[in-house]
Amino acid sequence: MRKAELPDHLKGVAFALRTSDKAGVTRTRTRAKDLVPVSRGIRVPLSAQPSGADALRAYTDVDDASILALCSAARMIGIPVPAPQEGDWRIHLARRRGFAAPRRANVAGHRLTLTPDEVMEYDGARLTTPARTWLDLASMRNSVDDLVAAGDYLVNSHGEDFPFPRESICRIQELRDMIDRHPGLRGIRKAREALELIRVGADSVPESRMRLALITAGLPEPVLNFVVRGDSGLPVLWPDAAYPDHRISLQYDGEHHTGEDQYQRDIVRAEVAARYGWHEVRISKNDLKGDRQGVVGKVRSALAYRAQSALRAGRGAGH
Repeated sequence: MRKAELPDHLKGVAFALRTSDKAGVTRTRTRAKDLVPVSRGIRVPLSAQPSGADALRAYTDVDDASILALCSAARMIGIPVPAPQEGDWRIHLARRRGFAAPRRANVAGHRLTLTPDEVMEYDGARLTTPARTWLDLASMRNSVDDLVAAGDYLVNSHGEDFPFPRESICRIQELRDMIDRHPGLRGIRKAREALELIRVGADSVPESRMRLALITAGLPEPVLNFVVRGDSGLPVLWPDAAYPDHRISLQYDGEHHTGEDQYQRDIVRAEVAARYGWHEVRISKNDLKGDRQGVVGKVRSALAYRAQSALRAGRGAGH
C-alpha cells in the first residue's frame, strides 16, 4: 500500500506527533519505516537532514512548557558556542521552576527561573532571549574570554559608514539588566567580569580574543568601529581595531584570507593604509594560539615603532 503523503510543512523537518496529529496525519502513518523516531514523540523523515530550527522546533512542540536554552538557544541565535561546548550537540531543553526538567534521549534537561519576557519565539521554536541565553552560558564551564566573545557578538553593530552596516541583537544595557535581575544565578560573578570587557564592534571570536590579549598584556585597548577617512572625508579603510593616535590598524586574517581574491584585496587594503599614513598590523590565527604572545609582540613592536618615529619627527621639527 502506498504511504500517505506528508503535509508540506512536515517534510524535511523533525516534527512532534502532537503537530502531525493536528495536521490530520494518522498514528499508523507516523509509525511507517520512512519516519525515524529520534526521541519520544518526535519523528524525522528518513530522507531529511534538518538543521537549525527545522531540527529543534519539534522539541518545543512536544509540550507547551519546553524551551530551548543554553547551547541550543545559542546556536539558534548564532551566538558563538564557547570552546568547551563545541562538541556538545545534545539538545538543551528547559522548563520553568515548578515543572520537572525534561528527560528524553539526547536531551540535557534543565529547570530555570524564567520570567515571561526571557522567552521568545524564533522561527517557530521557543527559546530563551539573547540576553538570557548569554547569562545562562556563564553557568557552564566557560572562561571569561568565552563570555566576552559571546557578548561581543550580541552587541556588535556597524553604522552606515561601513560596507556592511549591522544592527546589534541586543544592547550592553540589556545584558547588565539581566545580570541585575538574577543576582544569585550560578556563574553570575563571571558574567559581571565579562560584562565590563564587552565592546561594540568585534566581528568575530578571534577579533574579541585579539583585543583581550592586548588588554591582558597591559597594552592600550584598541578602538573598535573606527573609520579612516580620505581627503574628501569619505571612508577609505575599516580596521578590525585601531590605535588612531598612532595611526595603527589591526587586521585579523582568518582562514578566508587564503583565497586569491581575498589575497589581492588584502594587498590593496594595505596600500590604502600606507597611502594615508597608517601602519597595518596583520594578525593570523597562529598569533592567537597559547598565551597569544604573537599578537602581543606584533602590536607592542608597532606601538614602539610609531612612538620612536614621532619622537624623531619632533626632534627634526625642533631643529
